[in-house]
Amino acid sequence: QVQFVESGGDLVQPGGSLRLSCAASGSIVSRNAMGWYRQAPGKQRELVAGINTIDQTTYADSVKGRFTISRDNAKNTAYLQMNSLKPEDTAVYYCNIGRLVYSGAYYPYDYWGQGTQVTVSS
Repeated sequence: QVQFVESGGDLVQPGGSLRLSCAASGSIVSRNAMGWYRQAPGKQRELVAGINTIDQTTYADSVKGRFTISRDNAKNTAYLQMNSLKPEDTAVYYCNIGRLVYSGAYYPYDYWGQGTQVTVSS
């Protein structure tokens, strides 16, 4: 079983920054990739970024150059630094455990956090 504690979501103005955190517990966490997904109202959940145990990363095209994912393997914690936020980044952000392969494809396992709300608005 995997459990997540997500934090960092907030209301921020366009151009602002936020840092999301996801602390995961469970025996499989340290051996697998971690990822952030987001879901906006009326839209499908989409991958934002993923990182594996050797710090290989993948990003959605819409966030490249603005978001940075990182992880602390000792703490089983993943972070998502979000800069230059746009209104279209507004969504509930979810933490996930999955598999990130060499090609950059991310395959989520069915373990999800409760989500943290990010709202970008003036």
